[in-house]
Amino acid sequence: MQKFVFIILALAVMTLGAGCGKKQKSLEEMQEPMSMESLSTLKAEGTAQQTQGAESSTPAGTAAVSPAAPLEPLPPSGPYQPTAVEIQTALQNAGYYTGAIDGKAGPKTKKAIEEFQKANGLVADGKVGRKTWALLSKHLNAATTPDN
Repeated sequence: MQKFVFIILALAVMTLGAGCGKKQKSLEEMQEPMSMESLSTLKAEGTAQQTQGAESSTPAGTAAVSPAAPLEPLPPSGPYQPTAVEIQTALQNAGYYTGAIDGKAGPKTKKAIEEFQKANGLVADGKVGRKTWALLSKHLNAATTPDN
């Protein structure tokens, strides 16, 4: 009888111990990354469902609130990192870059960044950081004029 109890007890311990040995996935591994478009779609669907629920429960004589415009995607978190094309375009519009806008940050682009930084009282390191982009981004969509 004692052997039988011992065997059952050993099997129970082994079964419980086997479950504890499994490695649980981290939270990052379990979640799929989502794009800004999919997030805005989810938000829009949730708003539409809330609006439909509000319409069915509104008392007679009152109007339901509907969304004014479609939702825009959220901006990326953290500081914005401009592309080489955006940097070259802004530098060209500001009158500092005359090369081809090819998306390759080569020596001409770096020299233009340094000239822009010197002219605007920034540290001329040839890198587009937060302060440089704050000033340079104003020229991104601006058309060049003879005064620039």
